Amino acid sequence: MDDSYYMGLALVEAKKAYDLGEVPIGAVIVVDGQVVTSAHNMRELWHDATAHAEVIAIRAACKALNRWRLTGATLYVTIEPCPMCAGALIMSRIDRLVYGSPDYKAGAVESLFNVVQNPALNHRMEVTSGVRADECATIMKDFFRQRRK
Repeated sequence: MDDSYYMGLALVEAKKAYDLGEVPIGAVIVVDGQVVTSAHNMRELWHDATAHAEVIAIRAACKALNRWRLTGATLYVTIEPCPMCAGALIMSRIDRLVYGSPDYKAGAVESLFNVVQNPALNHRMEVTSGVRADECATIMKDFFRQRRK
């Protein structure tokens, strides 16, 4: 299994969000080559501003692993995390982040800010970007194009 494979699983989650009328972002957390959890945005249905795919996945992984420190974990997400999600990644001690497409309006990993590698914070992580970027960007573009109709 490689980054492309796990990003494919995150894209499946993004499609679930799309079908529910949620912004189509999907996330998967992997530890030792095993998928621990997967999630997608649920802000609209849950009426919860914090119900981003990354936060939901982090909460579920902490519960599944019975620990709040997710050291050894990789989070795959279709779109660059926002400031809230980047903060959650730091606080949960995730070791590696892999994301698909940048978010030039709210990205807090490379586009607008670099929260996850900020030397002033007590944890930093490895970042890989651009994995299946075209597919990740296309589902977002399609979703918003459909919403504008």
